[in-house]
Amino acid sequence: MAVDPLIELRDVNKYFGDLHVLQGIGLTVDRGEVVVVIGPSGSGKSTLCRAINRLETVRSGTILPDGRPLPHEGKALARLRADVGMVFQSFNLFAHETVLQNVSLGQVKVRGREKEDADRRSRALLDRVGVAGQADEYPAQLSGGQQLGVPPRPSRHWGSVAIARAPAMEPKVMLFDEPTSALDPEMINEVLEVMRQLAGEGMPMIVVTHETGFARSAANRVVFMADGRIVEDRTPDGFFGDPRSDRAKDFLSKILKH
Repeated sequence: MAVDPLIELRDVNKYFGDLHVLQGIGLTVDRGEVVVVIGPSGSGKSTLCRAINRLETVRSGTILPDGRPLPHEGKALARLRADVGMVFQSFNLFAHETVLQNVSLGQVKVRGREKEDADRRSRALLDRVGVAGQADEYPAQLSGGQQLGVPPRPSRHWGSVAIARAPAMEPKVMLFDEPTSALDPEMINEVLEVMRQLAGEGMPMIVVTHETGFARSAANRVVFMADGRIVEDRTPDGFFGDPRSDRAKDFLSKILKH
């Protein structure tokens, strides 16, 4: 166990009705670590991710971001969500705000920055992820669907903007909940590359994903979940090369068979 973990979960339990979706979860994430969480659908991965910044409340157990209990509401909760940045699979961009406004808004409202300073930081981050030229566009325009008269489909630009928005808040850790699951295959690598850059710069990350290549190349640890429990917590080489549990062996045989 880390001496001074950045994130710590102790015996965390979560239910949806009678369904016990998180069962006695214990997990620590150290400063600078990249932890990839994988497992079959319904194993509790996304719920675990969302519980860390209190988008889901738990029935029992303790969650300690940076050594402090989760706040319940108000300004303390807003500060927590600034410190624990999250990128969702749907990206959750504000449709009626421009790309620049999406990245700057939280800096102004939560961090208290002047708009000019926030916009300067935002443009630098958008340039870094390769979408500076779209700063004044709206999310629907990024998808290419607007001119076709169809609902916008997330594009790699949505992912890049969402990933730029999170570090704009200067979080202590970033959570990614299947950020590539809504993308077309040719767009996935570009989003993963931005995530690898962040990991390489020392940004602590918890990433829920099925992208085994990212897990092998960027993760310090792989946490395998099944049926609401953590079954294995290993190095990438150890987990992918020599899984210990039958549950993990079965899972890997299905996702790696190609």
